[in-house]
Amino acid sequence: MPGQKVLVVDDSWTELTMIVTPLRNSGFDVVTAVDGDEAVEKVFRERPHCIVLDIILPKQNGFQLCRKFKNAEISKHIPIILLSSKNTPADKAWGLRQGADLYITKPFKDDELVASVRRLI
Repeated sequence: MPGQKVLVVDDSWTELTMIVTPLRNSGFDVVTAVDGDEAVEKVFRERPHCIVLDIILPKQNGFQLCRKFKNAEISKHIPIILLSSKNTPADKAWGLRQGADLYITKPFKDDELVASVRRLI
């Protein structure tokens, strides 16, 4: 999907690579952030078409970021996928209540992630 920019936010370089690789291989333009503050900066600077967001992050967690992005005029239209190892029904329900468009648990399937991003964009 040329020209479709996805911001991936995860503080683990291993996880970041596992998320970024299938997205790039599918033609998405991927930018990354490793903590909450960098994610905010990248959303406002890069204007992504979709955000793939971990929950457990330094500085600001994914739930906080999701609320912040969905409440800001400049970013409220951007679809957000929470992608986390937090896999209880309560975690998923809370994530969706924060404004996430989709909640995917780790480990994830590459094709599921790519299809989800395509569907939301």
